[in-house]
Amino acid sequence: MKLRPKKAHFFTHGVLSVWTILVLFPLWTMIVNSFKQKYDIYRDPFGLPHVWNFQSYLSVLQDSDFILFFRNSLFVTIGSILAVLLFGALAAYALANWRDRASRWIYAFFVAGMMLPIKIGSIRLLQMVKALGLINTIYSLFPVYIAMGLPIAVFVLTEFIREIPYELTEAAVIDGAGRFKIFHAIIIHLLRPALATVAIFNLVPFWNDLWFPLIFINSDKHKTLLLGVTRLFGQYQTDWSKILAVLTLAAVPVILLYLSMSKQFIKGLTAGAVKG
Repeated sequence: MKLRPKKAHFFTHGVLSVWTILVLFPLWTMIVNSFKQKYDIYRDPFGLPHVWNFQSYLSVLQDSDFILFFRNSLFVTIGSILAVLLFGALAAYALANWRDRASRWIYAFFVAGMMLPIKIGSIRLLQMVKALGLINTIYSLFPVYIAMGLPIAVFVLTEFIREIPYELTEAAVIDGAGRFKIFHAIIIHLLRPALATVAIFNLVPFWNDLWFPLIFINSDKHKTLLLGVTRLFGQYQTDWSKILAVLTLAAVPVILLYLSMSKQFIKGLTAGAVKG
C-alpha cells in the first residue's frame, strides 16, 4: 500500500524531527551541564541551571593546558585531512583513468580498507611508529590518520571523477595540457563538493580519536585534546562541569566546519558517492 504524497511528506518530516531530537538531546545535556555547579548536575541533569556558572570555562582556559591540547588536535587534524585530500585525489585521478585489471585490484584494496578497522593492527602500528622514531610525538599520528582516511577518500573521489565527462579532459589534451595540468586546472575544481564530503567524513574520527594518542603519546606537550581530558578524571572524584566544558569547546570546530560546508557535503554525497 502506497502512502499518499501528503502523508508520505508528513511521515518523512516526522521521522526527521524525531531523529533531530535524538541527536540534539545529548548535545543540549552536555552544554547546559557545563554551566552548572558540580553537584547541581546530579540534582537536575536535564534542566537549565538555576545559577549560570562560567567558572568551569574560565578554569579550563586559564588554569589548564587546554590551549596547548587544542592546538595539537587542530594541527594533527588539519594536517592529516589535507594530506588525505591530496593523496586521495591523486590516487583517485590515477585509478579513474587507468583502464586495466590491476587498477581494479588496487581500487578493491582501498575499498577493503573501509571494512577493516585499523585498530586491529595497533601493536604492529606501535612497532612501526617506534621504528620511525616518532613515538611520544604528535607526528606519530599523521601516518596512522592518513592511512585511516585514504580508503573513503579514494572511494568517493574515484566515483566522482569517473562521472566527469570525458570530452572535458579530451579537449584539454587537444589543447596540449598534460596530466598534472588537467588535474590542477580542471579536475581539482570540479572535486570541491567531493573533497568537502571526504573532509567532513574524516574530521570526526580524527578529532575525536583517543585510542592512538593514548598508545603513542605520553608527553604532556604533545597530547591531543581528548587525551588531555583524561587528566580531569580523578581517582575518587571527578569534576564533571570542567569535563563537559572541555567537551563543549571541543565540539565547536566540528560544528562550525559542518555548518560552513554542509551544502558542499550534501552535494558531494549525492553527486560523487552515489552512482546512478
